[in-house]
Amino acid sequence: MSSLQTPANLSLKHRCYLGLVRWLAQLPLPVLQAMGGMLGHLVYRCSAGYRRHFDANLAQAFGSEAVARIGLVARAEAGKAIFELPWLWLHPRAEILSTLRRVEGWQHVQAAQAAGKGILFLTPHLGCFEITAQYAASHPDASPITVLFRPPRQRWAESILRYGRTREGMAVAPADLSGVRRLIRALKAGESVGLLPDQVPPAGQGAWLPWFGQPAYTMTLAARLAQIGASVIFAYAERLPKGQGFILTCTPSGEPLPLDDLEATAAAINRNLMQLICRCPTQYLWGYNRYKTPRELN
Repeated sequence: MSSLQTPANLSLKHRCYLGLVRWLAQLPLPVLQAMGGMLGHLVYRCSAGYRRHFDANLAQAFGSEAVARIGLVARAEAGKAIFELPWLWLHPRAEILSTLRRVEGWQHVQAAQAAGKGILFLTPHLGCFEITAQYAASHPDASPITVLFRPPRQRWAESILRYGRTREGMAVAPADLSGVRRLIRALKAGESVGLLPDQVPPAGQGAWLPWFGQPAYTMTLAARLAQIGASVIFAYAERLPKGQGFILTCTPSGEPLPLDDLEATAAAINRNLMQLICRCPTQYLWGYNRYKTPRELN
């Protein structure tokens, strides 16, 4: 953590924020996750907007009874996902990867590498979504890996994010046309790319496709990258209770991807993501406004 540099000309307030994140990163992972669990419940109680999206999304996916049946645990897991981030961004990779208790399905990655194909890792906001790229970057079957990076509005936070996502074997590409070209070059060179495909994209970069029974504006970038011949691997890391670590699962598509049709491919990707979420529904970030309309389309 000592190599993280403080950006010049930060205000005192932002230096305090940076110091707080550094302090949190020094706490044991189980402690951070316990704190995050409490925060998850607090945010749900205090934020009417967050609570509205959380309950509506969960009910849309699994019915209104799921808000009580799944929601209590899911609120805590959402807080854990946020509070564990400083630890994952700032700790040495060896310590991070020591929390992986099991890796399932890595043979699919090895098969893609043996075939000389680039690998497109698609990871929803499920469980510990930061650890997938860290593991891939450490493994010769999938390294190097490039991920899209949209700088946060706060400059103090950008330094932490870049530090966590540009370690050995990892690179970031800007979330613009030049970044997309870098992703395409990486895949054509037989390298790996990581995407979070369940985010609402800007207007003109998506299509309205089914998401748990309701149309959601869905990014088509993942489908475009799949069309260039990359091997598509869906991955997520389930968080074990009481800070015991994670289980990383990698799986190919459960159905052939119709690569000649961009929107059909994106819809198939959505179906695969929903299947992963159904395996571990308490660890999805239900509070995200997945059904929002991009501002330019309003």
